Amino acid sequence: MPQYGLLIDYEFCTGCQSCEVSCKEEHHFPVGKWGIRVLDDGPWQKDDAKDEGSCFNWNKIPVPTDLCDLCADRLAAGREPICMHNCLADVIRFGTIEEMAAELARKPKQVLWAPCE
Repeated sequence: MPQYGLLIDYEFCTGCQSCEVSCKEEHHFPVGKWGIRVLDDGPWQKDDAKDEGSCFNWNKIPVPTDLCDLCADRLAAGREPICMHNCLADVIRFGTIEEMAAELARKPKQVLWAPCE
């Protein structure tokens, strides 16, 4: 049986947090619990910035938590995970680990996540 996961292209994540909100609503998580969180990496100055203060990078990285079950109920009904469905930047993909690993090999600045079995 293939194992499934999420591939998240954080290079283009806008930090809108629609994945966080939709997951929280779908699973009725209480305050302080999330199935996915958007974390901040930055701001930090890029190494190739010529003018100090002119070029900063700030990554927004959606990270599934241990509460993520890849929306097992939705998958059983033939639907995609709610975070992927509601991602406004279309940066979350769902598939087998093998499919997602092949995608990851083609493009940097992505994270591959799979739930613990």
